[in-house]
Amino acid sequence: MNRYAKDFPILDQEVNGHPLVYLDSAATSQKPVAVIEALEQYYKGYNSNVHRGVHTLGTKATDGYEGAREKVRRFIGAASIKEILFTRGTTTALNLVASSYARSRLREGDEIVISPSEHHSNLIPWQQAAKATGATLKYFELEPDGTLDLDKAEKTITERTKLVAIAHVSNALGTVFPVKELAAIVHRHGGVLVVDGAQGVPHLQVDVQDLDCDFLAFSGHKMMAPTGIGVLYGKESLLESMEPVEFGGEMIDYVDWHETTWKELPWKFEGGTPIIAGAIGLGAAIDYLENIGMDAVEAHDRSLTRYAVERLSALEGLRIYGPLEGRMGSVTFNIEGVHPHDVATVLDADGIAVRAGHHCCQPLMRWLEVTATARASFYLYNDESDIDRLAEGLQKTKEYFGNVLG
Repeated sequence: MNRYAKDFPILDQEVNGHPLVYLDSAATSQKPVAVIEALEQYYKGYNSNVHRGVHTLGTKATDGYEGAREKVRRFIGAASIKEILFTRGTTTALNLVASSYARSRLREGDEIVISPSEHHSNLIPWQQAAKATGATLKYFELEPDGTLDLDKAEKTITERTKLVAIAHVSNALGTVFPVKELAAIVHRHGGVLVVDGAQGVPHLQVDVQDLDCDFLAFSGHKMMAPTGIGVLYGKESLLESMEPVEFGGEMIDYVDWHETTWKELPWKFEGGTPIIAGAIGLGAAIDYLENIGMDAVEAHDRSLTRYAVERLSALEGLRIYGPLEGRMGSVTFNIEGVHPHDVATVLDADGIAVRAGHHCCQPLMRWLEVTATARASFYLYNDESDIDRLAEGLQKTKEYFGNVLG
C-alpha cells in the first residue's frame, strides 16, 4: 500500500475475499478522511443556508461555501471568483455553456468542432445546439493512436468555426490533448474554446490563464470531493454577456411584478439553495491535493500510467487503445476473444475493480471498431503493486477463457 492509501478508509477492505484494488478512478475517485470529516463537520456543526441569514451558523456556512470558491479560483489560476460557478458537475457545466452561450450566438452556417473521442456530455449538448440553431457540427480527424495532429486540426477550423469543444484528457483513451495550442488556433479564427476538464483537473497542473481556454468544466467527485458538485470556469467578459438558464431564489437582485434583475457574477447562475456541503467538500479535497502538490500528483500519475502500459503491453492477446506514450490516468484495453464485461467480472472476483463498457463514448467505440472496452484508471492512492495485481488478474482471465473456449 502506498503512502497515501492510508488516508482513504474505503481501500482498507476485502472484496470477494481479496484485498481491494480500486482501478476505477476515472469513473469516480475515492475520498480521503479530510474530505469525509469536512462534510461531517458541516452537517454536525454549522448546517445552514448561505447568503441569506445573518445568524452565526449562516455566516459560517457562507464563509465555508465562498471560501471554497476562492480555493477553486486559486487551484485553476482564474483571475477572479466571478469566473467560478458552482454546478452539479461537468455535465451541468457544459450544458450551461451550450444553452446560455452557444444557442444565443450560433446561426445557420456557423460551425461547432469537437473530437470523435468526446464523452457524451461534451457531444450531445453540441448536437442539440446545432439542431436548435442551424449550425454545423464537425469533427476533428484523430490519428490512429487517438492523438490530435495540430496541423490537421487547424485545417478543420475555419472562419465559420464559432466554438470548439474538447476534453483536456480523454476519459476512454487517456490522450492528453494540446488545449493551449488549440486555444491559440481557435482564437485566431475568432472562436471560443470549451474544455472538458473532468479527467484533466484531477491529474494535471491546470492554469486557465496560461491555457487561455474560454470555458473549463470539471467535477469534484473525480478529484476526491463529494458527488454532485462541479465547476464551470468562464472568462468574465463571456459570463457577463450570458443569461442565466435557471431562475428563482439566490440569483436575483430585484423582482418586480413583470421584470427582474440578476445578481452579479457568479451568483446570477446559481439559482436556488446551492450545493453547500459539496462545495465545502471540494474545498477540502483541494486542500488535500495542494498539500501534496499537483506537480507531485501529476508525476505520480504519469509514472503509474507508463508502468501500466508497459505491464499490459507484455500480455499476449491484449490490445491497448489510445497512445502508448504521454497518456494520463488510465489504460483502455481488450483481450482477444473475451468480452470486456467478462474481463471485469473475473477481475472483480479477485477484488480488482475496473470499468467495462462504452465509457459514455459510443461514437468513439465505433471509431475504434469495437462495441466496448475494459478500462483501468488510477489515482495517487494506487501504486505499482496494484498494476501487478491487475496484470496477474488479466493473465488468469486469459487462461480461464482460453480453457473454456479452447
